[in-house]
Amino acid sequence: MTAAPTALPPSPLNEDRKVLLGRLVDGLDGPSLWWLSGYTAGLAQVHAPPQLAVLPGGAAVAASQAGQRLTVLYGSQTGNARREAEKIAQAAEGAGLAVRLLRTDAYATRELASERLLYVVISTQGEGDPPDDSIGFTEFLLGKRAPKLPELKFAVLGLGDTSYADFCGISRKLDARLAELGAQRVLEAGQADLDIDTVAGPWRDSALAQARELLKASPTPAPAHLATVTPLRAVSAWSHERPFPAEVLANQRVSGREFKGQGFLQYGSGDKDVRHIELSLEGSGLAYEPGDALGIRHRNPAVLVDAVLQATRLDGNTAVTSGEQTLPLSEWLATRRELTRLSRPFLAAHAERSGAASLKQLLDPTQPAGLAALLADHQLVDVLRRWPADWDHDGLLAALRPQAQRLYSIASSRKRVGEEAHLTVDILGYHAHGHDHGGAASGFLAALDEGGQVPVYIEPNERFRVPADGARDIIMVGPGTGVAPFRGFVQERAETGASGRNWLFFGAQYFNTGFLYQVEWQDALRRRELHRLDLAFSRDQADKIYIQSRLRERGREVYDWLQSGAHFYVCGAIAMGKDVHAALLEIVAAHNGGDAEAASDYLTALQTEGRYSRDVY
Repeated sequence: MTAAPTALPPSPLNEDRKVLLGRLVDGLDGPSLWWLSGYTAGLAQVHAPPQLAVLPGGAAVAASQAGQRLTVLYGSQTGNARREAEKIAQAAEGAGLAVRLLRTDAYATRELASERLLYVVISTQGEGDPPDDSIGFTEFLLGKRAPKLPELKFAVLGLGDTSYADFCGISRKLDARLAELGAQRVLEAGQADLDIDTVAGPWRDSALAQARELLKASPTPAPAHLATVTPLRAVSAWSHERPFPAEVLANQRVSGREFKGQGFLQYGSGDKDVRHIELSLEGSGLAYEPGDALGIRHRNPAVLVDAVLQATRLDGNTAVTSGEQTLPLSEWLATRRELTRLSRPFLAAHAERSGAASLKQLLDPTQPAGLAALLADHQLVDVLRRWPADWDHDGLLAALRPQAQRLYSIASSRKRVGEEAHLTVDILGYHAHGHDHGGAASGFLAALDEGGQVPVYIEPNERFRVPADGARDIIMVGPGTGVAPFRGFVQERAETGASGRNWLFFGAQYFNTGFLYQVEWQDALRRRELHRLDLAFSRDQADKIYIQSRLRERGREVYDWLQSGAHFYVCGAIAMGKDVHAALLEIVAAHNGGDAEAASDYLTALQTEGRYSRDVY
């Protein structure tokens, strides 16, 4: 009798990677395949708990039937939701539970009807939107095709930012929708702000207790052969908790200056200050791929710290204790607290201390537009000046959020620059409410001299990668500093000898001041590393021309490239990403017979396949 083959869960690999995997294993003998299985198992332990259990005898089988396992899904834009989901899965695995961990775009939605215990960890992007890796899952769950789920038990952990009016918006929608479909909520939805662990930690403990009770599992040690599997590559000791001190190799302005006249060095001042920053990663062991981001830990500018102290009339030299650490208040403000982005909890605390009726009115949940306008237009110091309040040292420190670490798209390929990482940084500066304002992180970077140091770490972005198949064409849409990762893409494709064509759409306000990396793009065109370049400078003529205008003009060719297997990438501001998406919908609809619904399905399919990727912020 021939044994039936073991059923495996659907593959999370996209078509490109399936092709490469087939090439890799083609012709390998048994010992080679066993070695490869151990190697990949070691790599998997670095990233997350395995989705499959390897049982004695080496047979890979499904970890458990749906009714006996916990499924943890995550949707993450910057990596925080992924890390929290991994913590939940690791804790559950350590408690002896059968658990699988999946990114939402790797989850087969047809399995939802058979799930019995589901935890969802998801971040909110912008004003209540899902992260890009969760668009398909969210559309399915909120749409008409979602099944009734009377046997499902679930819990949702949302990660967000209270500097946005619709805090944790997408997690609240998913939580409500699962209940609407008949699923039973086993834990109230968690809503974590930037100080994630204050909410996520207790929520995780409660979720684990619920899972143990529901699955009735007892701790089971891992099989001995699993316990001895070790990764076959070096794992960096540096992380977002412990960043690496990278040396500044170069810090130069790449935005232009408006030409003023024929006199010697007569220029006007450009509106933008955009810097190209090169950092050394030598000796760190840090590795990145084009599309990844570099996280930095900045020091808030002294002028901003002084402004907050002046507005609150507090002494920066006063020692303040928080947790187990005691520092002068000025040092807390410089290195540990968020001083530019506002949050609803702080505004509520400030409204109580100030007694300002107008501020309390802005916090009225029935009038969200007023709060949204305040969050978009005011920094912390503006609120302190506009509504004076009686703050004490301990109270202010407790009310302020922990400092948010900033992520910047890496603008280089290691295959070309070696142990370096390049950034393209727009230095924020403007005048408002009678005072000059600046960006905390961008101002910190702008002030760095060569030889200075920046604490950094790598934040992977696995959904934003060049195609594994170098023969595929790519279309890149990156206005302003959104062009940064595409500099790395073009370098990578050139260094690996990719035969596919590279088409870049770039936009800015003015040609003279905003054409970032102009000489590099011209050289890349000449060397055939870049095959097409379309430009949109919105304010160089009476009628504003935006990057989505250029896309529509080239609509037939864009559609033909997509039909031929091209990958489409967008990087930049959230609003721009929505405009580009709308233009792409129009293009597809115009060339597929005018069916708007089919065009939407087409783009969703591209996202699911990994051929339409966005990095928007």
